[in-house]
Order: sequence, then structure tokens, then C-alpha cells
Amino acid sequence: MSDTHNATLYGYFRSTAAYRVRIALGLKGLGAEHKFIHLRKGEQNAPDYLKVNPAGLVPYWIEGGFHLAQSIAIIEYLDETHPTPPLLPGDAVQRAIAREIALIVASDIHPIGNLRVLNRLIKMGVDEPTRTAWSQHWITSGFDAIEARLAELPGPFALGEQPTLADICIVPQVFNARRFGVDLAPYPRIRGIDAAAAKIEAFAAAEPGRQPDAE
Repeated sequence: MSDTHNATLYGYFRSTAAYRVRIALGLKGLGAEHKFIHLRKGEQNAPDYLKVNPAGLVPYWIEGGFHLAQSIAIIEYLDETHPTPPLLPGDAVQRAIAREIALIVASDIHPIGNLRVLNRLIKMGVDEPTRTAWSQHWITSGFDAIEARLAELPGPFALGEQPTLADICIVPQVFNARRFGVDLAPYPRIRGIDAAAAKIEAFAAAEPGRQPDAE
């Protein structure tokens, strides 16, 4: 595994955004020091971490004097600085579709159901069944759109034989969908991507249960 100039990745085993970056590192064969921020314990709000990342989120990437938040930005940075294997197709149309799928996950599904939103719902007095239904609603809404797009595209991955940014975003969201009891039966292409990814060590090694901070 190659070095990334003493890079550090701050993450949490169950963060789907950090999960995406772990997959990208694995596909690129890149190494980094992993530091763990326990989101459930509120370590992201600790003064020491806020000095590192004022947004108080994970993942967070530090490489020398360079630092970067947001999983999509980190992954695209890794893809540009370590272009083999590519995480985006060579064709402009296919690249746009890969980004579209990735952003449905990263922009439409994930932000509405992440931990700080769920914690806010708790403070507003929303009970657990209603919070679960909230998450299920937004995951299925996004998955409906992704599945419709995937129906137009060749498998086994989102855009054919090789995993791309789209698959890097889909697989962690499938993990989260299962956590919240989402029925995946209506999504054969999404399930197929998850099954194909499970056969690749970069995806398997990035799974939350295989992380040192897993509980």
C-alpha cells in the first residue's frame, strides 16, 4: 500500500461519509493514519477537534499543510493526485452520471438523516419510531431516483465493469439503509452493486465492522 505523504484521515466507523473515503483509499491502494472521532459520544464537538476541523464533522483529511473536509472533495482530490485506477469514467457524459448518482446520496439522502439531524429531532421531542420512519422515507426517496437511473446503465457496477465514485457512495448508503430497516427488494440494481462490491477487498476492508473503532 502506497503512502500519501503522512496523511491523516479523521473518521468514525459508522460514518457513511468516512466509509466512502476508506473505500477510495483502498481502491487506490493508498495508506493513511486513521484517527477516530466518536460521534455518539460527541467527540466531534470537543475543543481539541474543533481546532482541527471547525465544522465538527468527519471525514477530515490532513496531508502535510493541506487539509480538506467533505468526502466527495476528498475522493476527487485523491483521484486527481493518484489517477490510477480512475474513480470517474473517461467519457464526460459517464462522469456526469457518476457524479449525479454520488450527489443523490451525498446531497439528497445523507444530510437529512445524519447524526446531528437525528439528534436535533430528539431535542425536538420526536420519538424513535418517527425518527426511523423519517430516515426510511429519505433513503427510499433517493434510492428510487438512483434505481431509475441505474436501470438505464450496464452492470454489475453503476456504470459497467469497474467501480466508480457512484458505487463508492451507494455501498455505504446501503449499509445505512439496512441499519434503518429499509426494504431493499425494490432495488435490484442497487443490491447487485452491493453484492459485486462485497467481492472486492477495498470495499470489504472499509466496512464499518472491520474498523479498529467498531463497537
